[in-house]
Amino acid sequence: MWLVFKKEIKELLRDRKTLFFMIALPLLIFPLIFGIVGFVSKQAIDKAETQVLNYALVGGQYAPDIVKELQQPDKFNLIEIAENADYTSVIRNDTVDFVLQIPENYSSEVLKNGQANVKLHFNDAGLNLVYRRVNEIVKSQSELFQQSAFSSLGLDEAQQNALIEPIVLEKVNTADDRENWGEKIGGMLPYLLFIICLTGAMAPATDIGAGEKERGTLETLLISPIDRNKIVMGKFLTIAFAGTMTAMITVASMVIWGLVLSQGMAIKFVADFMAQIAMLDFLLIFLMLVPVVAIFAAVLLSISIYAKSFKEAQSYMGPMTILVIVPIMLALLPGVELKGGWAWVPITNVSLAMKELVKGTMDYYQLFAIFGSTVIIAGALFAFCVYWFNQEKVLFR
Repeated sequence: MWLVFKKEIKELLRDRKTLFFMIALPLLIFPLIFGIVGFVSKQAIDKAETQVLNYALVGGQYAPDIVKELQQPDKFNLIEIAENADYTSVIRNDTVDFVLQIPENYSSEVLKNGQANVKLHFNDAGLNLVYRRVNEIVKSQSELFQQSAFSSLGLDEAQQNALIEPIVLEKVNTADDRENWGEKIGGMLPYLLFIICLTGAMAPATDIGAGEKERGTLETLLISPIDRNKIVMGKFLTIAFAGTMTAMITVASMVIWGLVLSQGMAIKFVADFMAQIAMLDFLLIFLMLVPVVAIFAAVLLSISIYAKSFKEAQSYMGPMTILVIVPIMLALLPGVELKGGWAWVPITNVSLAMKELVKGTMDYYQLFAIFGSTVIIAGALFAFCVYWFNQEKVLFR
């Protein structure tokens, strides 16, 4: 068994592609991807905020104050359109970015003329911030009209506030900052970790089974004086080792990048959040990944043994990503908590536990159910893998 394990590890270390998925991907590539996504998103928002918007104004004579606010060449550009123009058409063909329609009853005398319904026609399908930018202008005028009406009624500030909001529901959040951020970050953490672990185990698994078939070295290994069960165990341990190392590097990467962001870039909320998570929680996150990786290793090895070629093995392993994502998504659904039967659902229970650990609300007694169910499933899948490897029709199909 250990001879097979050593052989596979040596071949693994010679494969640059596998090493890339195991080390470079979790340590550098994913943080780089998130950095690029964040940078591009910021650039898109900045562009939308500073873009000069072409607009058409209908009924502008009723609202000279809004007309004056829109006369900012660095922000808005007035385009004349026909009186009977179809607003949807002129927006779709990019003649204007929006059409602002002012009603006849628009006036500061709101007590006399009533509420004015100003219509903003625009395409809200993309990131354009049209509504927000126009709403800032309309809202400022609305507040001036409001103050004018209050003054005519002779109301003081307290009466004005009471009239605007007769009843105020004050929110008192009993959750601390860690629980708030943990709810947001903890839900996506398993998605990231599981996919990385699966990717790290997939590359060696494909080569260990289907790759050996293509190279013709599997037959040589089978006629060697090594029990087949030990051969399977050696190959299984190699895949599990690759996935576990990827998991360990990923968790270490999270800690390192968290410290870099919190210390090197002086981001206070990251520093505060990282300081609240104990090393025991990071250790438990890693330990829970180990039986999950064992499940991945057993399934991937069974697929690789069955496949005729490297390419066929890759095509079979592709849907594995979807099968992993589904139970993770279950953990994100409202009402799904680490209680009762959910503590026994494989992968979903680990996802829920990771979120609870990050939030700091983990019920540690649930770990017995989580580890118990995951280890049992991993053992059953490994037993199937051994059975599968002993089938001649599978090995030489």
